Amino acid sequence: MSVVVITGGTAGVGKATAERFAQAGFDVAVIARSEAGLTDTVTLLESYGVQASGISADVADASQMKHAANRIESTFGSVDIWINCAMCTVLAPFEECSDEEFRRVTDVTYLGYVHGTREALRLMRPRDKGTIIQVGSALAYRSIPLQSAYCAAKAAIRGFTDAVRCELLHRRSAIQLTMVQLPGVNTPQFDWARNKLWRSVRPMAPVYQPEAVAQAIFDAAHRHTREVWVGKTSIQTILGNMLFPAFLDRQLAKKAWQGQQEREPLTRPAPGNITEPVEGLHQARGRFSAEAKSRAVSIDSVLPGRVTLAVAGLALIALYKRCKR
Repeated sequence: MSVVVITGGTAGVGKATAERFAQAGFDVAVIARSEAGLTDTVTLLESYGVQASGISADVADASQMKHAANRIESTFGSVDIWINCAMCTVLAPFEECSDEEFRRVTDVTYLGYVHGTREALRLMRPRDKGTIIQVGSALAYRSIPLQSAYCAAKAAIRGFTDAVRCELLHRRSAIQLTMVQLPGVNTPQFDWARNKLWRSVRPMAPVYQPEAVAQAIFDAAHRHTREVWVGKTSIQTILGNMLFPAFLDRQLAKKAWQGQQEREPLTRPAPGNITEPVEGLHQARGRFSAEAKSRAVSIDSVLPGRVTLAVAGLALIALYKRCKR
């Protein structure tokens, strides 16, 4: 039986991904902080007839992650797939984020991936076999206002992943390292995030259901690909930022501020899950199902380059034939 490990696997994209792998017959180990969330998730996964385990650990703590990895190996044996998905964020203008808040988002959302990748490699290297998936975001390429710490962390994950991938290639390792860049997703994230804006927050539209994203992650884990972009908006955003970054700066300055807020005012700022998990929100879907898309197109990141080369090649052939006339 194949084994998958998922950090942040008790809610949102992480939980939807854990369920997708359980549906396919994988044994699943989930790492998260909330004991209640872990209990609910393990019960769900076991209903598919697989073995499941929930380990309470803070991904920002390297020693806790090492302990969790050791427990998983002793319970299930070798790990085939490790998925880093844990995150936290603060929605506020940069100057209103405290040093402690910025550091905590960095510790969880970026260093949590570093610690998870380190433990995954430690478990996989003896067999020189396995796949590590980094669940990223289009925001790794194109930052937006009001989430400076989160955007910075996602960009850092991308830089870190590229460096480690090169090292694995240098060592001729068979371990696969893949990043999956996501669009806005309908998860409880927007109710558990620390919100200092005095209005309810939401993902930038259009929004996708977590199950659609989970399918893309599942597919990426089963083929050797460098990076996957999920959702039309992710593809457009990433390519658009490569071509017109200054234009997007101006557009996001106009639209992304209000685009991440709803009309309903908050009576007080939401404390969020920065230091402690928010209980009662450990489901995959959030409150945006009425508008969320159930399917998401995905492409490998190498495709745009190949298309560009193909178009350039055809143009050169046409030019050559024209010059011979």
